This record gives sequence, structure tokens and C-alpha cells, in this order.
Amino acid sequence: MDSHLHIIAGFKDGGSYVKDLYVSLPFRVVSVGQRKSDNKLYQMIMTSSPGILDGDHYQLDIELEKDASLQLQSQSYQRLFNMKDKAVQELNVKMDNNTSFAYVPHPVVPHEDSNFQSKANIQVGKNSQIIISEIITCGRKHYGEVFKLKRFQNLMEIYHENKLVIKDNVVIQPDLIPISSIGNLEQYTHQGTLIFYSTKENVDKNSLIETIVESAEQHQPEMEVEVSAMEDNGFVIRALGHEGELMYNFFLHIQEVLWSLE
Repeated sequence: MDSHLHIIAGFKDGGSYVKDLYVSLPFRVVSVGQRKSDNKLYQMIMTSSPGILDGDHYQLDIELEKDASLQLQSQSYQRLFNMKDKAVQELNVKMDNNTSFAYVPHPVVPHEDSNFQSKANIQVGKNSQIIISEIITCGRKHYGEVFKLKRFQNLMEIYHENKLVIKDNVVIQPDLIPISSIGNLEQYTHQGTLIFYSTKENVDKNSLIETIVESAEQHQPEMEVEVSAMEDNGFVIRALGHEGELMYNFFLHIQEVLWSLE
């Protein structure tokens, strides 16, 4: 199934709003966070499908006009079902100047023989920031499906002024790359990545990293977290653990800290 979602976030009268919205099945988008007083836009992506099926092609196009702030939320865990071929997802984000975008979705659960390829292309404007994450689980552990997927790939590219500033490529293919080997997941079953990138000048990157490290220490030894600082105003968080919900809630906490930055 070819499925398309297109959101344009606009800004007027001091607040962000949905300027345009188009969805095709199985997508649905609803407003959340109506009680928030920060004048930012909060939208939840929902789907009538139980998960991503063989042959599915999802395309998500997100646009933020000048001064707009948009936080996307997911409905539930994303299941990748058994596939003979593969499924593909494309995420395209265009951010004008003075914008903020955040997307911290629920973990992905790859079923046995699933094959999923995801690519994100993100254009960040001046004086703007992005928070985006991904959590990949081992699969349905209680069904004995521990990394029985065929292949999982998520390629993310972030650009600023037509220059590639971040490229992150996560590939899990158990028949070629032993998951439990040194340098991979070793004894862990869940992997998470959160990327923060800002083109604002007043971001105290080092202070933010210290806050994140202190917060992560509270979850040891259930979860291991490392933070890699970028040359610019940004960093990448890598997390390893055994529980998707713990990692997801940790990322939500980090999102809350970063989302409040002005």
C-alpha cells in the first residue's frame, strides 16, 4: 500500500497551527496538547493498520513555515510484520528559519522475517532546532523472536544551508552482522538513538550533555547511555538496554528538556 502524510505547520497571531494537512489510509492525524500554553503545535500520528506490511510504502512530508514549532507524537509501538520482500518509509522534513521540530516515536518491533528500510531527509533553517529519535527492539521476545528479522535499516541525513551536517545509518542484519558480537549490541536487546541539532547561537551544549548524563545514571545498570558531542550545537545519544518502555520514557524526558529551550 502506498500511504502519504503531509503536514504544513504555519505561524500566525503568536502561535503555531495546522496550515494544511493531507493523509491517505491508514494514516490519521489528531491534535494533542490543547491545554499547553506555549503556543506550539502538538500532533499525533495514528494508523488504522496493525503495523507495516510487506510491500507498504509510507511517505511522510513535514513542512514548518517561519517561526512555527511542531512536535509529532506516535500512537503506539510500530510493528513490522513478516515479509517476503520489504517495506519502505520516507520522511522528509523542511524547516524554515526560527523553527523547532521534535519527533520521538514509540519503539519499533520487527517480527520474524521482516525487512524494513527507512530514510529521513531533514533540512534545518537558521536559528532552528530538531529533536528526533528511534528505538529498535529485538522483536517479540516472549514468542521466541529475538532478532529473527531479515533486515532493518534507518538512514538519517540532516542538512543546513545545503550542507550535510549529520548522517546516521543504523543497519541490523543478523545473518551478516552478529548482533551479540563485540562492537554491536553484545548482551543487550534494545538500541536507541536520539539526535539533537540546533542552529541557534545561545545553546549551551556542554551543560545539556551534563544534564543528560546525570539523568542516564539513574537508569544504570538497566540501560547504558553515551552522548557524542558534535562540532556544532548538537549531540547524538546512544542507548542500549533490555526494555523498550524504559528507553522510550527516557527519550521523552530528554525531549521535554530540549523542547523547552528558547
